[in-house]
Amino acid sequence: MRVALSVACFDDALFPGTGRAVTALLERLGHEVTFPPGQTCCGQIHWTSGYHREAADLARAYTAAFAGGDVVVAPSASCAAAVRDAHPKIARAARDPGLARAAEGLAVYELTEFLVDVLGVVDVGAYFPHRVTYHPSCQSLRTLGIGDRPLRLLRAVKGIDLVELPAAQECCGFGGAFAMKNADVSVAMVADKIRHVRETGADVVCAVDGSCLAHIGGALSRLRSGVRTMHLAEILAETGPS
Repeated sequence: MRVALSVACFDDALFPGTGRAVTALLERLGHEVTFPPGQTCCGQIHWTSGYHREAADLARAYTAAFAGGDVVVAPSASCAAAVRDAHPKIARAARDPGLARAAEGLAVYELTEFLVDVLGVVDVGAYFPHRVTYHPSCQSLRTLGIGDRPLRLLRAVKGIDLVELPAAQECCGFGGAFAMKNADVSVAMVADKIRHVRETGADVVCAVDGSCLAHIGGALSRLRSGVRTMHLAEILAETGPS
């Protein structure tokens, strides 16, 4: 299958290893991965911050970049949710039927949805001999509803010691502009999250959104906890010694 990779702005700027991991994983599973060079921000942060005209411009550019008919895979629940949920709203607000049609024509999947639902794969041949806990991001839970797909993939990883995160469904406190506009609340929320992470004794906390990992990872590093953050794709891309 030919797959177009949609890399979130956050990952492009701060976590380029995420896109490389998705590419390595999908190619290992026998699929061709392309990277449309015209892709840009999906417009989510502009839409949620009230910059609706700018969001519409970005949504038009995004849908044009991925208009080739390939399945689009995003290693970001936040971006996948924006394209599937926000783009139709952006089109209606802009009174742009062309954008509405373009948004409707895109088949965009978050990575774990694509692996489990489209490819029908749970065991991707990964090997990761570490103690890991999983943080479900708000967009993956509340907008996409990806449920236990990430956990099913993690449970199939050879060598892993997967431990449940207490109060896993509580927000980490990032929430895009929320962390900047409500810094004190955000810090209190991430303090609760990292307390639960440390209770697990995990070496690694993973998630399907780089933004959450940046927020959690920053708090963990300030405490010199020794706990690493990794995108789920990076764990799935790991293989054992040949």
